Amino acid sequence: MGMDKPTIVVAIKNDTDDLKELSDFFNGVEEEEIPVSVKKFEFNSATERAYQAALSSHLSVGIGFDDKSVIVHYKNLHEDEPLFVADKSNKVNLRILGANAARLVKGVPFKKLN
Repeated sequence: MGMDKPTIVVAIKNDTDDLKELSDFFNGVEEEEIPVSVKKFEFNSATERAYQAALSSHLSVGIGFDDKSVIVHYKNLHEDEPLFVADKSNKVNLRILGANAARLVKGVPFKKLN
């Protein structure tokens, strides 16, 4: 069995979650050239899913989302205190959020959210 490539993990609640609305986020991560994977987590809150995703990520970064927000979590933070929370309807911020999730992995300064 091969080693999994280290990725930022995006947590989905179920297989019907629509990732299309996160395309700006994914584009932001892609710009920074960090790989992303998607995993299913049964937790109710997006923050919990993001935290569990961070714990399961070899890069220590997890993403959760719900109807309104996208959350970036880091495994060394307290479960209730995610690094970033952004409004899902703000496409510019979603792209910056994706870049910042990747920049967390790379250890370079964050871009400013609008």
